[in-house]
Amino acid sequence: MAQTDIVSPPAKPARRGPDWIWHAENIGSPVLFTLGLFLVWEVGCRLFNVPESILPTASATLAALWEFRVVIFDNMIVTLWTTLLGFALAIVIGLLLGVAVGWHRAVYSAVYPALIAFNSIPKVAVVPILILWFGLGTVPAILTAFLISFFPIVVNVATGLATVEPELEDVLRALGAKKLVVMTKVGIPRSLPHFFGSLKVAITLAFIGAVVAETSGASKGLGKLMLDAQAAFQVPIVFAALLVLSALGILLYALTALVEQRFTGWAHRSQNH
Repeated sequence: MAQTDIVSPPAKPARRGPDWIWHAENIGSPVLFTLGLFLVWEVGCRLFNVPESILPTASATLAALWEFRVVIFDNMIVTLWTTLLGFALAIVIGLLLGVAVGWHRAVYSAVYPALIAFNSIPKVAVVPILILWFGLGTVPAILTAFLISFFPIVVNVATGLATVEPELEDVLRALGAKKLVVMTKVGIPRSLPHFFGSLKVAITLAFIGAVVAETSGASKGLGKLMLDAQAAFQVPIVFAALLVLSALGILLYALTALVEQRFTGWAHRSQNH
């Protein structure tokens, strides 16, 4: 067997069945389900004469979304920006701290209980402290997004490093490899599926943290917009912002899932065999 045959990557598994079946299952089904939810929402509100101050109809919500699209878009950009900044900070700190925790058992024993204790604190209780320190604005939202999202990254990276097969470490050490070489050649590559898997959880948490902080003390953002609309009894705008939040959350999750598939597709292919 030639050497090129050994190192060539495995072929991407083909889709099962015709393409139209794949598109129907992965695209058509979610779209139809969402349209069904909107239909039930619209019919239910009209059938039971639900007041708009409690629950506006789906058509009224979509009309408010179009009418106030400029304001909603401007606030959406602020929320997206704060979410991504907090998420980026969580990736850097979470990755470094996860490697440190997974590097040695003594570091794990010393740091992990403190991480558990910190993660147990409701981040809503931390927001007023951040506002007291940094004032109103985007900084508390960025820090809240970071604080609520870095923990899954730390845990998954540390778990990936701790679950490396001892046989692989023994082989490298028998060949004279140092601890750093074992970590870079075996530990970190083997922990990549755990790391990228944690990003899907972290991006959702960062998004939630940013919106929660905006409702507590921010000058702009979808959370602030919803708070102002609620105070003015403009309930359709509140639900329009909720729709935008839902769509944005799905988009961020889908993008991180694509990144995971791009960099760790080999792990998913090996599990399917």
